[in-house]
Amino acid sequence: MFAVVPRVRQSRSVSVITRQVVRAYSTVAQKKAWQPGNPDSLQRVMTQSLVHELTQAQVGSANKLVPWFLKNMPEAYFRQVSEETRLEHLKAMSALYGSTTDLSLTLKSRNSNGEMEITYIRPSNQIGLLHELVEDLPTNFGQLRRMMVFTSQDSSLALNIFTFAEKMPEFMTPTADLEHILDYARKVQAGEYLNDPSHVKPAPYLEREALISFLQTLDPKHLLSSDPRRLLKHVKAYHTVAGTENVDLDIEETVGDSDLIHARHHTHWITLSLGNVAPTTVLRGLTTILKTFQLDIIRSHLNLVVDKDSTVTLVRVLVGTMENVPEPDRATWQSIMHSLKHMKWLDDDAIHLGAVAHPSIGLKRAEVITGFCSLLHGMLSKENSWTFSKTNILNMVAHPRYIKHAAAIADLFMRRFNPAQPMPEAEFTHTREDLAHIIHAEVEDVHAAKLLLTMLDAVSHVYRTNFFMDSRYAFGVRLNPKIFSRTDDGREVPFGVFFIHGRKFNSFHLRFRDIARGGMRLVTPASREQFALESTRHYDEVYNLAFAQQLKNKDIPEGGSKCVLLIDTIGMSHDTKHQTMRRSVKAFTDSLLDMIVRTPGREQHMVDLLNVPEYLYLGPDEQVLPEDISWVVNRAATRGLPAPSTFMSSKANEGINHKEFGVTSEGVTVYLDVALRYIGINPVTDSFTVKITGGPSGDVGGNCINILFREYGPRVRIVGVADHSGSAEDPNGLDKNELLRLFREERAIEDYSPAKLGPRGALYKVDTEEGTKMRNTMHNRVVADAFIPAGGRPGTISGSNWRQFLRKDGSPSSRLIIEGANLFITPEARLELFNTAQVLIAKDSSANKCGVICSSYEIIASMLLSGEEFRAAKPAFVADVIQKLRGFARMEAELLFSEYRNFPGALPFFSEKISKAINRLKDALGQHLATLSNEQLYALLPVFHEHLPKTLLDLAGNRIVERVPIQYIRNAIASTLASRLVYSEGTMYIDTLPPDRVAELTIKYFQAESEVKELVAKLEAGQLDDEKKKRVARLVREGGVRTQLAAMWE
Repeated sequence: MFAVVPRVRQSRSVSVITRQVVRAYSTVAQKKAWQPGNPDSLQRVMTQSLVHELTQAQVGSANKLVPWFLKNMPEAYFRQVSEETRLEHLKAMSALYGSTTDLSLTLKSRNSNGEMEITYIRPSNQIGLLHELVEDLPTNFGQLRRMMVFTSQDSSLALNIFTFAEKMPEFMTPTADLEHILDYARKVQAGEYLNDPSHVKPAPYLEREALISFLQTLDPKHLLSSDPRRLLKHVKAYHTVAGTENVDLDIEETVGDSDLIHARHHTHWITLSLGNVAPTTVLRGLTTILKTFQLDIIRSHLNLVVDKDSTVTLVRVLVGTMENVPEPDRATWQSIMHSLKHMKWLDDDAIHLGAVAHPSIGLKRAEVITGFCSLLHGMLSKENSWTFSKTNILNMVAHPRYIKHAAAIADLFMRRFNPAQPMPEAEFTHTREDLAHIIHAEVEDVHAAKLLLTMLDAVSHVYRTNFFMDSRYAFGVRLNPKIFSRTDDGREVPFGVFFIHGRKFNSFHLRFRDIARGGMRLVTPASREQFALESTRHYDEVYNLAFAQQLKNKDIPEGGSKCVLLIDTIGMSHDTKHQTMRRSVKAFTDSLLDMIVRTPGREQHMVDLLNVPEYLYLGPDEQVLPEDISWVVNRAATRGLPAPSTFMSSKANEGINHKEFGVTSEGVTVYLDVALRYIGINPVTDSFTVKITGGPSGDVGGNCINILFREYGPRVRIVGVADHSGSAEDPNGLDKNELLRLFREERAIEDYSPAKLGPRGALYKVDTEEGTKMRNTMHNRVVADAFIPAGGRPGTISGSNWRQFLRKDGSPSSRLIIEGANLFITPEARLELFNTAQVLIAKDSSANKCGVICSSYEIIASMLLSGEEFRAAKPAFVADVIQKLRGFARMEAELLFSEYRNFPGALPFFSEKISKAINRLKDALGQHLATLSNEQLYALLPVFHEHLPKTLLDLAGNRIVERVPIQYIRNAIASTLASRLVYSEGTMYIDTLPPDRVAELTIKYFQAESEVKELVAKLEAGQLDDEKKKRVARLVREGGVRTQLAAMWE
C-alpha cells in the first residue's frame, strides 16, 4: 500500500467540484419539487455525481498519461521496476496529470522484502534535482541500500526510487536465472573480448562458481534487468575495492544505445565503487560534484553490498550535458575523475567551498584552503578566540573579496610542490613577497589580512606534502615546527610536526627527537561547543602529551611523540561513529605513510625539501581498537615500510598488549610501594587505603586493582573507584572479589553489586544528575592514603579547582598521588597542592613510563624476530620485560625520593630534573656516537645487550648489526648509558660534569664500571678471609667507579 504525499497547488478541476458541492448544499433550504426530499437522498445523489465526474476525469487523464508514459519512460524503468510498482506510480500520477498542478509526488511503501521504498516523482530533471533529494532523505528508515533514478525521454519527468533497510535482506537467485550472465562471463574468460576495451578482462572471480557465489548476494531484480557487460564491470569494480578503503572509477561514453535518446550532446556512464562508506555520503558528494560540472544525471543505480565486516557501495550513473551547455573537454574530465575518486576522503567544508560557494576555484584549491584554515585555527584563536573561530575563519576566506587571495595562496602551494615542475626557491620567495604586498594593499580588514598572511607564512614552513600522491586518503604536510613557536614562551621546539586534514578529522603528529614513539589518541567531543574548544587547543594538547612522553622516554632509544586525531562524530549513531573513527585512523595512517615511506619513484609524486629519513613508531591510546592496530601494521607492510610490525605496538599476537599484561600498572604500583615507604607505611606489613579513577575495565585502573591485591592482599583497602559510568565508595574498602570480578569481565564500576557494599558504602551512576556529580568529585571527596589517577581527561585537577582536593581542615584527601594517567593534574595544581598541603605527587612522566618502555622492547623485538619466533618466545619474553619494567620503575622511584629528601623542591621538580638530565646525556652521547666509526660503535654493543631482555638477547643478539638501523643503535647505546649514570650517581653529579666532555666522560664511566665489576669478581674469588673480602668488595662497589674514573683523568 502506498502513502502518497503530493506537493500541490489548487487545480481548476478540484475547485469546480468543490464549488458544485457547496452550491448544492447551500440550496437545500430552497428545495424544488424535483429535488430529493431528505438529506440522505441528497447526499447519495451528490455522491454519485461526484464519483461520475471524478471517474470521467481519471479516465481522461489515464487516456493521455498511459500512452505518454509507455512512450517516454526508458526501457530500463520497465526492466528494473516491478509491474505492481509501475501501476502504483501510474495511479498516483494520474490523479494530478493534466491539471495545472505540478506533478510532484512522494510515495512511501514497503516492498516484498519489507524494505521501505520512497519514490520521488518530479515534473522535470533540472541539474541539481537529485542533489536536493539526497540532501532531504530521511534518516529514520535505516541504511540506504539501493537507488534507481530514471528520466523520461522528453526530460519532463524524473522518477527516483530509494530503498532503505534496517537489516540487509538475504537473496538467493536460482542459478538457472543467471545463465545469460554466466554465458557472457564464460566468453570473457575464454578471451573472446580481449581486444575490446569496453569489456572486462578475464579474472579468477569470473569463474563460474565464484561468480555464482557473488551474484547470489545481489538483488535479483537488479541482476535480471542488467546488461551482462555492464554488470560484470560492476563485479570487477566490487572485487577491486572489497575489503579495502579504495575507490574504483570507470567512465565510458555511450554509443548507439536506443534507450538514451535525450536532448544532450553526449552521454557517459560513470561506474563508481567505494569501500566502507555510507551510500548517502557517496550520493551527496557525487551529486554535488556533477552539479558543479553542469552534468545532468539522466539515470542512476546504486547498490550496497555487505560482505562480512565491510561494505561496498556500487553506483552507476548516466550523465549528459543539457542543451547549450558545452561538452566537457579532456582537462575537465580529468578534474571530474580526480574529484570523484577523492570525494570519499574530502571534507564537507572543502566540497562546499569548491563546489557550492565558489565553483570557479575547484576542489583542489578548496582542499588546500580549508586544510590550512584547520591547521591555523588553534594558533590564531590565541589572539582572538571569537574573531578566529573555525566558522569565522572559513567565512573569511570564502568572502567574495578575499577568496581570490586564498586561491592565490593555494596556487602558490601547489606550484611549489608540484613534482612535475617544482617551483624554484627564488621564484617561490619572489611570488610569496608579491602576494604579501597585494594582501597588504587590497585587504582592508585587519583580521582577514592576518588570516591570509598567516596562511601564506604557513606555506613557507611546509617541507613536504602528499597532495600530489595518487589515491591519497587525506591531505598531509610535514611542517617546520618553528611555525608554532613563539620566542617568548620558553618552550622547547619540537623536532618535527605533521598535520593531516581529512574528512571529519584533523590530526597533529609531533615528536621531539628524530627517532620517536608515542601513542595515537582519538578525541570525539560530544557537542559542537566542546569540539570548538578542543580544536583551539588541539596543537597544545599534542605538544604537552608529546613533551610528557619525551620526559617519559628517557630510558629507551626513542624520543617522545604523540598524535591526536580530533574527529567530528557529533550527532552520529553508534555504528556511524564507529565507522567514522575507524576511517579516520586509516586516513591518518595512510597519509603519514605517504610522507615517510621512501620507496623507488617517490619523487614522481612528492617534492621533499627536507629529504631525510624519518623514523616514527606509534602505539595505541584512547579509543584505538585492536582492529585499528592490525590495519595500521598491515597497511605499513603494504606501503613498503621497512620492518612494518615496528610501526605500531600492542599487536594481538606479535606484540605485548598493555591491558592484557598490565605493563603500565606494574610501574605505577612500584612507585606507590616506594612512596608509601617514604611516608612511613610498609605495605608488606601495614594496612593502607587507595582511591582510583579509571575503573576496573580500564587498562591502568583495572590492572592497578589486580596488582595491588596480588602484591598486598588484605593489607590494601580500595576505598573509591570512579570511571565513565559512575563511582563506588566504601571507607571500609570495596569488596576484593567483586572488584576482581569486574576486572576479569572488563566491566565498568556501574556493574558493582550493591549487595557487596558495606554499611557506609555507596554506588553512583551517571544516569542521574546526582550520580554524575558524585562521580565527578570522588577523587576529591574520598579520603585515602594514596590516590591513583589511572584515567580521566587532562587538567581534571587544575589551577582553578585544586582546593577541592583538600579537606575542611586544609589537609589533603590523600597524602600521595601516583599519576597513572597523563596530564590529569596541571603543573600549577601540582605546585599548589605541594606548597599548601605538602602533597607528594609522582609525576606521570615517571610513574606511568613502563608502558612506553614495554612498547620500545616490542619495537626492538619486531626488528630482530620473525612473527613465528616472537609467538614462540612470547611467554618468556613478556616475563623478562615485566621484570625489566619493575626494575626501571624502582631505580627512578628510589632516586626521586632520595633527591627529594636531600634537596629542596617538590617531587615533580625532581621528576623533570631526572628526565632532563638523562635526555641531556642522551643527546650529547648521540652526537658523540655519530662521530665514531662503525667499528668503534660496535665495540659498545655490550651496552645495548645489557638493555635487552634476556630471552631476546639469547635469540637474536647476533642480529642487531644486520637488522637494526644504525641511528637506532646509537640511540639505544646513548639511552642505556645515560639512564645508568643518572640512576647510579644522581642529578647533582651530572650537573657538575663539563658540558663539552659529558659524552666522553659517560663512556669512560661505563668502561670504569666494567673494570670495577671485574675487580670485584676477582676479589670474591681470591684468598682473603671472608669478612675482609666482603668488606673490600663492598668498598670497591660503592666507591670504585668514581675512584677508577678519577684515576683515568689523572
